Amino acid sequence: MANTYQVSSNVLTKKRALKDCILGAIDIGTNSIHMVVVQINAQFPSFSIIAKEKDTVRLGDRDPETGNLTKEAINRSLSALKRCKNLAQTMKADQIIAVATSATREAPNGQEFLKQVENELGIVVDLISGQEEARRIYLGVLSGMDFGGKIHSVIDIGGGSTEIILGDKEETRVLSSTKVGAVRLTQDFIHSDPINPKEFIALQAYIRGMLERPVEEFKNALKLGEKPILVGTSGTAETIALIHATETQGNEPLTLNGYQIPRRDIEGILKRLVSMNYHQRMTLTGMSERRAEIIIAGVTILVEGMKMLNIDSLTICERALREGVIVDWMLQHGYIEDRLAFQGEVRSRNVYKIAHKYQVDLPHAEKIADFALNIFDRTRHQLHSWGELEREFLWSATILHNSGLYISHSAHHKHSYYLIRNAELLGFSEIEIELIAQIARYHRKSKPKRKHETYAYLSDNHRKMIKQLSAILRLAIALDRRQIGAIKELECQYDSEYRQLHLHLTPAQPDDDCSLELWNLDYKKPIFEQEFQVKVLTTLHRGC
Repeated sequence: MANTYQVSSNVLTKKRALKDCILGAIDIGTNSIHMVVVQINAQFPSFSIIAKEKDTVRLGDRDPETGNLTKEAINRSLSALKRCKNLAQTMKADQIIAVATSATREAPNGQEFLKQVENELGIVVDLISGQEEARRIYLGVLSGMDFGGKIHSVIDIGGGSTEIILGDKEETRVLSSTKVGAVRLTQDFIHSDPINPKEFIALQAYIRGMLERPVEEFKNALKLGEKPILVGTSGTAETIALIHATETQGNEPLTLNGYQIPRRDIEGILKRLVSMNYHQRMTLTGMSERRAEIIIAGVTILVEGMKMLNIDSLTICERALREGVIVDWMLQHGYIEDRLAFQGEVRSRNVYKIAHKYQVDLPHAEKIADFALNIFDRTRHQLHSWGELEREFLWSATILHNSGLYISHSAHHKHSYYLIRNAELLGFSEIEIELIAQIARYHRKSKPKRKHETYAYLSDNHRKMIKQLSAILRLAIALDRRQIGAIKELECQYDSEYRQLHLHLTPAQPDDDCSLELWNLDYKKPIFEQEFQVKVLTTLHRGC
């Protein structure tokens, strides 16, 4: 049967003149200089982050009289950029691309600074406009999140500006950049510690006034009844997510991608931050020394923005401008032909990327996936009531179930769990990655048990899903036991009167008795039969 999630596999066999390469991407911001070094895979296409560098240089600490970048800030930035260049060269980067944003574009001596960077370090920096910054932030978010065709928005709070973006499955409707940033507003409005009430009221009023125009543009671009989800990127949003996760769940999530926070909880955190001094803020989880200095302004922008946009929840994305710079480069150089198709396949593409990384036998995995989805579809609304989301989890787990062989054949199902759980599976939330890893982990050996710690802490519904989908996966694996595609077709029929599931198999070769597959089915089916309370019967149609 056709595999809904196999769109990306077509590119695996597509002939490309493009080559894999290593790229360094630098974002020279108002608060920090960030770099990521990525391995670009031309085959999929995709990229994997192989190194990161960050330095809080406060380039936005400009001369209050002239508005120029100060000599101290320039020297800090040059030192940070030199470290970035050395790291990129160590990682054997084929090219370094760099962009500069609000602090540089607003400073009278911004162009002089960029010329100095080019002369001293050989790095050519692209000075981008606020709207172009918003566009590339959006590309970065699209590379890491799947919106399922739904309308969506992004807020990125930087040191010198805030970008607000609105998009749907076809286009970007709003790309705005406003001069409210965490560093800028801290310098202009916060002169006491803790912040005094008058300063805080003035800060809130200024933010509302500055955001009024982009928010109006945003609301005018919405169609009747549309309610977009809001994605938060960069340091302010990620810090708030770490604080929230630690206080509500007791630990830091392995990934913040997809982590959701209600607005009321962000408002509660802001209320506490306002009452704290610098040293008290420093004690909070995920709070660096430099972030503690500017966090109040950043979170106030976030809260006021959410209230004005009338949005009650924030979803975190760990990708932003740097990754958007990479996606833009890939678009310009032919690695990506259609950014919307690229975004629409973000989940399946990253499953394939991880499979490739751990040398999974893809033809074998895809054959099993066909069988697993066939069984899933034919038994839906009869033996189970799982939907399209759970179907995707099953497909993803099936493609990756043998990734643990990369480490060792012995206990490879447990290795698969670890590799999937800690992989960069973009587009999936942390709980979704956990479920995929659990389904893959139970494809062999012991069935799920309450004494297994990572399984036990899940909800009843999630445990039921893992038990049932992993049972389906076990049957599917048995159908390709020799890994030669011995079974050409599978037809499933459920007899509700006798509670029997009939598997009608057609071999690829008429003279093949498929004895090993039939034996393995008999060996694997008891867990399926026990879980679904059915009897599995198998018939081989060998033809003439």
